[in-house]
Amino acid sequence: MKAAFLTGIRGMEIRQTPDPQITAPDEVLVKIDAVGVCGSDVHYYTTGAIGSQKIAYPWTVGHECAGTILETGSSVISLQPGQRVAVDPLKTCGTCDQCLAGREHTCRNQAFLACPGQLAGALAEYIVMPASCCLPVPDSMNNDEVTIVEPLSIGMYACGLAPEKPPKRAAILGSGPIGLSVLLSLRAAGAEEIFVTDLLPERLKIAAAMGATWTGCHPTQDVVSEILDQTKLGVDCVFECAGQQETLDQCVQLLRPGGTILAIGIPELDRVSFCPDVMRRKEIRLQNVRRQNGCVQAAIDLISSKRADVMPMVTHHFGLDESRDAFEMVADYRDGVVKAIINI
Repeated sequence: MKAAFLTGIRGMEIRQTPDPQITAPDEVLVKIDAVGVCGSDVHYYTTGAIGSQKIAYPWTVGHECAGTILETGSSVISLQPGQRVAVDPLKTCGTCDQCLAGREHTCRNQAFLACPGQLAGALAEYIVMPASCCLPVPDSMNNDEVTIVEPLSIGMYACGLAPEKPPKRAAILGSGPIGLSVLLSLRAAGAEEIFVTDLLPERLKIAAAMGATWTGCHPTQDVVSEILDQTKLGVDCVFECAGQQETLDQCVQLLRPGGTILAIGIPELDRVSFCPDVMRRKEIRLQNVRRQNGCVQAAIDLISSKRADVMPMVTHHFGLDESRDAFEMVADYRDGVVKAIINI
């Protein structure tokens, strides 16, 4: 089969590699139809690492994918060849303390698509996954929508971690695919006011079309002052989706006392900081968000019910042989790209 391999910093090649094989009775062979380019994929492409997770080249990336079942293991009865599926990229052990506590996303023995040393990525013609990771989708959903299921499920999980359900007033800092997924999730949950910021005006136009109450472009606007002018007392929670020190600082400024930071963005830095004086005086909570923890089916349902339209965030399409062009575009924020999808 053909697959896209990272070969070095900003290096990618399409190579022939052996087809994956089913080796366990609960596994399925999936033909990959489409893969979304995620910010974490781009981190690996541009820096070769995310924190302690470092690429050993060559390596395949990609974990947001739509596929079709080609073959099933001997014990699989829930799926049939020909079924279209969304793929939950996390393979868990099911037996550790975290899995037994309902925290499969922090499984002690997890393997995640495209993570170094774990599972090879989905930017390939075929992958093998446990059947439990492959969720059927209705024919009404196109491959773009199925691909967006993965980031939307992260947005839904993040919203579920907010103490107030739904929060009355929320801010989203960073309106890339994850920020927009949070926005759609908040809207579906019934949040009253949602303030969205970004550096790129074209992304804010999409956020406004998706239902943001207010959008602000930093640094051309003093987004903190403008949001506080409207809310007076501050927001209930802030979803930090940019992974930047500056936006983390803005979170603290925007929150009312007792508010919550939900940190979703992945910083490229090894360390970030907060002002302890303000954090303490406001008694602000910090909640990190790790992947989607069982929200994939909920994301499928939200899209298929037409209660969330994810298509405005899909801005570009590429073929497998154009994968490097897709990654370069996303890495450099060119041509108004929000979500680039690679059709296999």
